[in-house]
Amino acid sequence: MQSFSFPFLLICMISLAISVSGEDPYRFFDWNITYGDIYPLGVRQQGILINGQFPGPNIFSVTNDNLIINVHNSLPEPFLISWNGVQQRKNSWEDGVCGTTCPIPPGRNFTYKLQVKDQIGSFFYFPSLEFHKAAGGFGGLKVVSRPRIPVPFPTPAGDYTILIGDWYKSNHTSLKSRLDRGKMLPTPDAILVNGRGPNGASFTMDQGKTYRLRISNVGLQNSLNIRIQGHLMKLVEVEGTHTQQNSYSSLDVHVGQSYSVLVTADQPSQDYYIVVSTRFGRKYILTTAILRYSNSNRAASGPLPGGPTEVIWSLNQARSIRTNLTASGPRPNPQGSYHYGLVQTVRTIRLANSAGQINGKQRYAVNSVSFVPTDTPLKLLDFFKVGGFRIGSIQDYPTGSKEYLDTSVMAADFRDFVEIVFENNEGIMQSWHMDGYSFFVVGMDGKQWSPASRKGYNLRDAVSRCTVQVYPRSWTAVYVALDNVGLWNIRSEFWARRYLGQQFYMRVYSPVESIRDEYPIPINARLCGKVADRHTRPL
Repeated sequence: MQSFSFPFLLICMISLAISVSGEDPYRFFDWNITYGDIYPLGVRQQGILINGQFPGPNIFSVTNDNLIINVHNSLPEPFLISWNGVQQRKNSWEDGVCGTTCPIPPGRNFTYKLQVKDQIGSFFYFPSLEFHKAAGGFGGLKVVSRPRIPVPFPTPAGDYTILIGDWYKSNHTSLKSRLDRGKMLPTPDAILVNGRGPNGASFTMDQGKTYRLRISNVGLQNSLNIRIQGHLMKLVEVEGTHTQQNSYSSLDVHVGQSYSVLVTADQPSQDYYIVVSTRFGRKYILTTAILRYSNSNRAASGPLPGGPTEVIWSLNQARSIRTNLTASGPRPNPQGSYHYGLVQTVRTIRLANSAGQINGKQRYAVNSVSFVPTDTPLKLLDFFKVGGFRIGSIQDYPTGSKEYLDTSVMAADFRDFVEIVFENNEGIMQSWHMDGYSFFVVGMDGKQWSPASRKGYNLRDAVSRCTVQVYPRSWTAVYVALDNVGLWNIRSEFWARRYLGQQFYMRVYSPVESIRDEYPIPINARLCGKVADRHTRPL
């Protein structure tokens, strides 16, 4: 039987007492992280399991729930989990990345306390250290509305999480070693659907009923297209935002992104192929899963539905994804009530990704800076005023200089409303994520961004999300209200690029240092590196 640590039991007892008095509900999870044999492609591989599962268990929660997740690290190396899209208001302590949280040592545990405050939607979690993401350890995370908050579509007959992603037969340690030697990743071997290879995953529907599919790209580097033989997908939600309900025959899902679609089982009774294939990569890779009607009397057959090939098709689809201004969000008010287009931005930040050789090894950079982590999380160095990094070590704009190594941290002021332009001058697809925030995707286009590009911005119903694609030799512009104090990771979702430096941290700072703006350091916070002998509370 799995034993609970004393801190976890203490937190549970306190939390239960609080919940009885009327605070938002608590949900408790106890996870054991191990290595184990997995066979997604028919050959034995070493995978990262959570409670023996690959992928890990899905998290179900309701808006404003408190999630208490006790993670036991039974791996022989340090481990961390991060929460892709869960904003963690005022609480970057729990972000689970190397710049904010000490790793969980082998044989030890850490209890995350998250609140999905004023959030709804489809997200996922994943291991953030080293190259663990290539071995598993990921799972779905969904946040549903409270019963009294109306949802802009009838309750579906079922709700499925679909995790898609590229996959390697090579062990994650071999892939990491390759990157450490300054090499690039090879082409992936396959695509997995819920941890399974071709036709290994299936989803059952009753004929005539409508189901919700929550689709997340948890892979390492490839944009993917998903389509269902003979069926349309009605888009209803993107990373916490209810969308205009457009129907698509196929959907591009870029690395790190999540979508919710409704699919109606309105075809003759049989099985149908779900097809997932790569986009914009060096090699075309395809896999299939099965949509099974519960009264099916015939296996899936016939030609597989083809996917798009043009970049402009994907760009036009991305532009068609808009916020549903008539729908409620997690609170009983229209999602479009925040008129972002009428707010004046106070700062423009331009971020350009690049690749280059540093000291004879392949590295990747943002505005020429290739990020180097410190032995102590930046958040703790900042809190204890130890030093060890320089705020402002990355510029607000591309410098054009050769790539160099540094621990890049950008300063930002609490409650500023800023414009961020992601500029991609390379011939590859790119995908960017910002922890702790959602942003309005106001524009994207080809060639170079300039101030004149603002004339084409969508200032009325742009979708709000946390991960956005940038097409080859193109730009994407977002608006973001910096209303979440903390130290937040901004990164490429191409995991080799992120591992080799294409990331930085934004320090959103309030001089007031009030608990109204940011929670105090957790009493169970792990301390490591230069602050290992400090205390989280006065003795």
